[in-house]
Amino acid sequence: MMDVHTAEFMKSSAHPKECPAPDFPEYAFIGRSNVGKSSLINMLAHRNSLAKISGTPGKTQLINHFAIDLDKETCWYLVDLPGFGYAKVSKTSRTKWQRTSEQFLTSRANLMCVMMLLDSRHPPQKVDMEFMAWMAENNLPFVMVFTKVDKLNQTERAAFLPHYEKEMLKQWQRMPPVYITSAEKGDGRDELLRFIEQTNALFENL
Repeated sequence: MMDVHTAEFMKSSAHPKECPAPDFPEYAFIGRSNVGKSSLINMLAHRNSLAKISGTPGKTQLINHFAIDLDKETCWYLVDLPGFGYAKVSKTSRTKWQRTSEQFLTSRANLMCVMMLLDSRHPPQKVDMEFMAWMAENNLPFVMVFTKVDKLNQTERAAFLPHYEKEMLKQWQRMPPVYITSAEKGDGRDELLRFIEQTNALFENL
């Protein structure tokens, strides 16, 4: 299975036009503020502080690109997008961040998949459901990545996904692909890297 040899911060961009050239496959991480995007990126890259983790929700305000194995033919990007749905920032800021993310997602020719992060401790949230519906309407491929599963007890861990699926299937014909992760314990890392490796192969055929 693919592993990560090098991981480095590339750049922060305020607008999609400022992002790196679309030369390599990329995977965008998005979700509500404090869902654990930076922690998951660090876990996948096997680096403790590649993406800066803040205790303040809403801290990520830019599009952050991280290059994985830049010196190899198999280079790919992880992209940390601004979180949405955080009430303590101004409505203007929330709207701006969401617009920036939406412009990025609909304009990148090399975007292979969106990682839609969802906190496994919470029931389906309206803002998450609306954003997934928006991605479907815009034909954006995405997978559901549940985070912080280590915070659940055994009973909660067994119950959260069936409950989420029941709610999803009220609007969807079937569930998108699902990954269960814990940045703290490393759960789901191998599965996500295997998915990325398989999807990178499709980029070579584009």
